[in-house]
Amino acid sequence: MKMFTHRSRRVAAAIVAGALAVTLAACSGGNGSGSSGSASIPKGGTDDGSKLTLWTRAPLEKQAKLLVEEYNKTHKNQVDLTVVPNDDYVAKVGAAAGSGGLPDLFAADIVYVPNWVKQGLFQDISKQIDGLDYKDAINKGHLKAGTADGKEHVLPFVLDLSMLFWNKELFTEAGLDPDKAPANLDEFAAAAKKIQALNKPDTYGTATGLNCGGCLVFTWFPTMWADGQQVMNEDGSKSLLDSDTSKKVYSTWKDLWDSGAVLPSSKDEAGPTWTAGFTEGKVGLMFYPATLLSSTPFDVGVSGIPGPKGGASTFVGGDGIGISKDSNKSAQAWNFLNWMMSEDAQVGVLAKDNDVVSRSDLATNQYSEKDPRLVTINEVAGKGETPFSLNFQQAFNAPSSPWLTLVRDAVLGDGKKVDADNEEITAVLSQ
Repeated sequence: MKMFTHRSRRVAAAIVAGALAVTLAACSGGNGSGSSGSASIPKGGTDDGSKLTLWTRAPLEKQAKLLVEEYNKTHKNQVDLTVVPNDDYVAKVGAAAGSGGLPDLFAADIVYVPNWVKQGLFQDISKQIDGLDYKDAINKGHLKAGTADGKEHVLPFVLDLSMLFWNKELFTEAGLDPDKAPANLDEFAAAAKKIQALNKPDTYGTATGLNCGGCLVFTWFPTMWADGQQVMNEDGSKSLLDSDTSKKVYSTWKDLWDSGAVLPSSKDEAGPTWTAGFTEGKVGLMFYPATLLSSTPFDVGVSGIPGPKGGASTFVGGDGIGISKDSNKSAQAWNFLNWMMSEDAQVGVLAKDNDVVSRSDLATNQYSEKDPRLVTINEVAGKGETPFSLNFQQAFNAPSSPWLTLVRDAVLGDGKKVDADNEEITAVLSQ
């Protein structure tokens, strides 16, 4: 949810600020002083009592504070954390990029990372990442998003995954096995209809955000990946959302909507409250952010998101983090990043707080073993994907995006415009 809450309201500003950042970054010299200096960073970085600055956006405040507080307690270096309101973050980064005012470290929504890497806002830390003994265990989606021309620029900061959650009490009332996840999309739909058939006041089978492109990307792309279907070509310049698998997803949701099994407010839900119905116990099952597990006040089941034929996948969202082009403390900044990826931070800070770890070799740990659902979430993270496209925001997340048009035509309309709407997505992706 961190990745998509309020996105529909901020994406127009993001597009403008992103374009601004391109110009400003170019004016300030692209990669600046950081890229050349990063090659000489010691393997573990330098901990010499330096003052470091770090920016993050508000949805990651809790995790960022926990990490920074623990680092500051255990290191000579001290990190000064600045938490920026979600809607202001992209504009703030864009303005700082042109004035040479970026902090030593800054996090970025993983969807923005490819553009900001291309603009030269992050230093090249390939040598340092390649030197990590556990590099192969680091979430590959975040590494890929931060790679350009074979050079790596970011590490995962905080992961946010989409998962299938179900209300065990409502499952039991509907005669469903509360300990068994729907094995495929048809079983998901059947469960939603059974819960709807309870005819409980203000209770619905499922819910989603049919006016929130980001919500739909976060939760519907995995239903396609689970069946082995890609949503775009390799370089993110062509949409594949007119496939038979994709059309099965749309038709399933159209049937659910027409049957009355979808929370009615889903029609106009633009993102801010798209999970509220489930959290309030009024929705039987839905594709849902894993980060909300600890704040869901009733017993829930958790599994990966299934496809039409089965399988399981997830959208690996969240933020990446890197050393800015403007930092002259690359070695000290790497010391923080190196520690952030260590077991002390991944398990001792994030897993302890019921957050998802960024290393598959630490998926099962002393904290996750206390709750099998956390093990499931960590394991599914390794099966998920993070889509890559330089024009992702415009194609999928903008309030008037062609992706949103496609879904609304397919689910709320007659379902006959998928091919034409998919061509419109490709037109934006290929610009």
